[in-house]
Amino acid sequence: MAAELTAQQLLDKHRPTLDQALEAISTRAYWSPHPEHPKAYGENGSLSLPEGKAAFEALLNSRFDLDQPGTDDWTGAEVSPFGPELGITYPHPDVDALLPAMRAAMPAWRDAGAEARAAVCLEILARVSARTHEFAHAVMHTSGQAFMMAFQAGGPHAQDRGLEAVAYAYAEQARTPGTAEWTKPQGKRDPLVLDKRFTPVGRGIALLIGCNTFPTWNGYPGLFASLATGNAVLVKPHPRAVLPLALTVRIAREVLAEAGFDANLVALAAERPGEGIAKTLALRPEVRIIDYTGSTAFGDWLETNARQAQVYTEKAGVNTVVIESTDNYKGMLSNLAFSLSLYSGQMCTTPQNLLIPRGGITTDAGEKSYDEVVSDLADAVSGLLGDDARANGILGALVNPDVKARLDAAPGIGEVALASREITNPEFPDAVVRTPVIVKLDGAKPDAEAAYLSECFGPVSFAVAVDSAADAVDLLRRTVREKGAMTVGAYTTSEEVTTAVEEACLEESAQLSLNLTGGVYVNQTAAFSDFHGSGGNPSANAALCDSAFVANRFRVVEIRREA
Repeated sequence: MAAELTAQQLLDKHRPTLDQALEAISTRAYWSPHPEHPKAYGENGSLSLPEGKAAFEALLNSRFDLDQPGTDDWTGAEVSPFGPELGITYPHPDVDALLPAMRAAMPAWRDAGAEARAAVCLEILARVSARTHEFAHAVMHTSGQAFMMAFQAGGPHAQDRGLEAVAYAYAEQARTPGTAEWTKPQGKRDPLVLDKRFTPVGRGIALLIGCNTFPTWNGYPGLFASLATGNAVLVKPHPRAVLPLALTVRIAREVLAEAGFDANLVALAAERPGEGIAKTLALRPEVRIIDYTGSTAFGDWLETNARQAQVYTEKAGVNTVVIESTDNYKGMLSNLAFSLSLYSGQMCTTPQNLLIPRGGITTDAGEKSYDEVVSDLADAVSGLLGDDARANGILGALVNPDVKARLDAAPGIGEVALASREITNPEFPDAVVRTPVIVKLDGAKPDAEAAYLSECFGPVSFAVAVDSAADAVDLLRRTVREKGAMTVGAYTTSEEVTTAVEEACLEESAQLSLNLTGGVYVNQTAAFSDFHGSGGNPSANAALCDSAFVANRFRVVEIRREA
């Protein structure tokens, strides 16, 4: 195929965006080139809401062809958490044919240089952004997120994370100059002079193992970090959430081909039901980078067994909030209620354990006992979700039967402070929609420990009674050290407690949010400013995004000769 775009044209088009992204990761200030509001789309080539929905519906019950080599079958069994079967089939790979084709595409991509790679990646993101409404429906009907969350988290926020990864990747590659003249004086003799060339070289094929809940938000950082650093990327989606990443692969292949590169730099590996192809791919010698989001068990297996690859994992953790005192009791309850409810608690950042002194807390509304705090929080959640239409917009649907099973089992763990209730979605009557459950536990009882020191993914939270603020900090430290945490929250007006919590989080490398009572929530992170995970506790061995996330995806190879 003749090139329709040149790398220089793409660089001229996207250089201002890249420069702004580089500035943003330097200042950590708010910035995003991707609008968060649905009405911002529909002009300048982007799909409007009706057009995006129509584009999504046109994909249903059809074959999703990618024209990639090594297709030996067609597979797909996605069922929307809201009920409908998608009916889409995807190419199943013969990896012995696909991987060599991907490897053969890498030399020209390497030789193009870091700027050209960044420009191509930004063009891919720009085309994804233009189809944000289509992606919103794809994310909604594979993850169970309500539409507005699927639109924002699966669209602009995911695109921000991809762009952030490109910026970090470019910055790390640009740190070393492309050429240098090296002159070493030799006294009275002629100096020694060498010409040196330095080339960033990708490790090899990168394997992206996608997740069910946030296929684009969690997938884009690894995908674009690997592609921008000179690697080919094989995308292995979660079998319940193939479509959002398949759309991404299709767009990436189109852009690569139009820019004169081999489209096989990005390919899809959809699996048959129960096949478990991720293990097979992870051990292939051609695979030199792996990005994974999911269970601790499989993340640990990858870290132990995929020895030929650089493995980046985001696994499970037990997110904790210390509640010691507050000067905005109503705001605290409102903030926590939304944090516990958003997407039915199916976020790796949702709080699970709420550590509350059994003697109560000090607030601007007076002293509140442990029982009062828990009861008031239950009332706040009930009030937030009391209207079914509003509740559907916040909760979405349970993503799979395992989440429902954990929710159903929660009342058997301890005293229920807030019972879960079933909500009907009029538009999607087959959707499984449930409100959160809050269970009271005594932190001093050994039988409660097994519950609150294990991740219970979904809309289940434990209000854990502790003896004191000091005990809460000790339990927080132990939890992060042993089980990991993607997020930690704390409410306190005490400088002493604040210092203790901060020190615990610094020691255990946990990201901390203090006294959130407004429109920012502990389970939300902003690209270009917030670090998602730290890579320093058992919940994840990498952060999205930082220099460490990109720097080991390539190596600088030097070629020197006498001048």
